[in-house]
Amino acid sequence: MTINVTSPVTGSPVSGFTSPTYTFVSATPPNAYSKSWAVSAIGGTQTGADTASSISRPWTWTFSRPQNFKQLNAVDVNGVVRGVQFNVFGITGRKGLTPLSGQASKTSIIKVELPIPAGADVADIPNIKAHLSSFFGTCHQQATNMVDACTGGEI
Repeated sequence: MTINVTSPVTGSPVSGFTSPTYTFVSATPPNAYSKSWAVSAIGGTQTGADTASSISRPWTWTFSRPQNFKQLNAVDVNGVVRGVQFNVFGITGRKGLTPLSGQASKTSIIKVELPIPAGADVADIPNIKAHLSSFFGTCHQQATNMVDACTGGEI
């Protein structure tokens, strides 16, 4: 796998934080088909935010790939590929959050699944690039609005 988080990571702009950065260190992944990192320090102004991952308040990022890759099915006598399978990649972010002052931490989990049709990894690389670029670019652009939606309920 070529996924390799390098530090520091510049955070997306969100209101109330100034120039947020995150230092990641390698962490133990959940299986042999994943890579994980944990936040070991933060930078910029992030008043009230945890400064690092801990056992009781994890702050991790994991990328995973399929255990067994699916192959493109054969073309039938009519020239049609039937039953296209998907290779599902995943990104999981975990962050300990406090539901109420004085209460035990609960872990918030962000999961992104990337189901790529078998065969597209060869036949349509430019559109895989465009799809991921537009998706994560939109997430970056909308970071503050997504925070507002998660904290105020309005979308």
